[in-house]
Amino acid sequence: MMQVRKANMSDTEHIFQLILHYAKEGKLLARSYNSIYENLQSFYVAVENDVVIGISSLHILDRDLAEVRSLAVDANHSRKGVGKALVIEIMKDTKVLEIAKLIALTYQIDFFTKLGFMQVNKNDLPQKMWKDCLNCSKLHSCDETAMLINILS
Repeated sequence: MMQVRKANMSDTEHIFQLILHYAKEGKLLARSYNSIYENLQSFYVAVENDVVIGISSLHILDRDLAEVRSLAVDANHSRKGVGKALVIEIMKDTKVLEIAKLIALTYQIDFFTKLGFMQVNKNDLPQKMWKDCLNCSKLHSCDETAMLINILS
């Protein structure tokens, strides 16, 4: 049976490898081991039989806005509710933290729509643009869609 929990140090290799796999496909931004270590408290893992089968992280951008980041599911477990369980856990924690809105920059528009997210203009998210996008290699050719859900309404 699958469970979603906060990540711990023994999960870092699985987190790194899942991100690396999807980064090579151009679906996620690569992350270094140091980045994972420094942000470990923001990561969640989906685990089945003591094996990490999915990951995601909650990144706080400002007082009213957080982001779902690094959502990745092992290919052998796709379309089995793993990603949904991870995002629902992040939505719960966003609410506990009293953060009003949650965003995702994604290629998976249908997935996030089914969870209640709506498409928004990236230019309406200056917190994200100034904090992260300026350092991204895709800055001027970003093909991801910005999705947003109101958590506290």
